[in-house]
Amino acid sequence: MLSRFLAGAVCAAGILVSSCARADPGYYPWSNFMASFSAVPREVVNFPSNHEPGTVIIRTGERRLYLILGKGQALRYGIGVGREGFIWSGVSTVTDKREWPEWTPPPEMIRRRPDLPRHMRGGPENPLGARALYLGDSMYRIHGSNEPHTIGTAATSGCIRLTNEDVIDLYSRVKIGATVIVQR
Repeated sequence: MLSRFLAGAVCAAGILVSSCARADPGYYPWSNFMASFSAVPREVVNFPSNHEPGTVIIRTGERRLYLILGKGQALRYGIGVGREGFIWSGVSTVTDKREWPEWTPPPEMIRRRPDLPRHMRGGPENPLGARALYLGDSMYRIHGSNEPHTIGTAATSGCIRLTNEDVIDLYSRVKIGATVIVQR
């Protein structure tokens, strides 16, 4: 009896997930259903700092992003970071923000992965996810992901990944011109 119940639950979850993956990008809650099972929870934490509120501090070793709120607090997000050979550090600024961004893999990525598309329109299948914050004049971004299970891992080509739910929240809080500090 229990095995039948579990089999039914697994089938129902599979149907729900497959229908969610194809959801209209404008209807966000279903497009990132699986993130609720794999995400690192976003939370306000104590974070003594001399940085201005609105500053983003990324600690790649912790696989966490901190948005400085002020008064010794920050909003902490779980992130995916660059895999070995793609981890970087430095200071940049947010120079652009886009909803459901398009993606054109850079030539060096195409050389590594010739199977990649040359261009993708924005939407749930796009690896940049629901939102992107562009960093300086670099090819790096803080962006969402259609692979929420990669949050907390080192799997990217240097970009910082959040769940779509978290990147939508961060996008609404961070202004163009905000300082971004990436620490190892």
